[in-house]
Amino acid sequence: MPIRLLFVCLGNICRSPAAEGIMQDLVAKAGLADKIQCDSAGTSNFHIGDPPDARMVMTARQRGLHLNSRARQFHHGDFEEFDLILAMDRDNYQDILRLDPEGKYRDKVRLICDFCQQHTTKDVPDPYYGGRQGFEKVLDLLNDACAGLLTYLQQTYPQLQEQP
Repeated sequence: MPIRLLFVCLGNICRSPAAEGIMQDLVAKAGLADKIQCDSAGTSNFHIGDPPDARMVMTARQRGLHLNSRARQFHHGDFEEFDLILAMDRDNYQDILRLDPEGKYRDKVRLICDFCQQHTTKDVPDPYYGGRQGFEKVLDLLNDACAGLLTYLQQTYPQLQEQP
């Protein structure tokens, strides 16, 4: 059974679809596409059904990434369906945990920046109201975090370790 990852931001049109696309690319390059599945969601219902923001799509495409998800809202069932739920910032993290008042799934929810290897920030900033530089910064942070996440997964899950 594949490991299932869910990337979560506010609207599911900038940061989380970018993280999903980056991670899918890294997973494919590592030859693990059959062992790791990625999805994304938003804590709000602002953009349900929308494609990723055109500015994020363009910036990602210039890096060879294709973002083709559709926005959806995070729901309680995601706690059961996914092995790791990765919040883009502390607000998203708290919004997710509010849907789990008993704390049953708390250990599945992490900040994506916890996996950064080069950056020290704890939050992926929302680039929605900024310029091109903000989208570039988000992709830089997410590249770092997703690379660290893949390393973590390979070290944590025996089924991802190289077979002799």
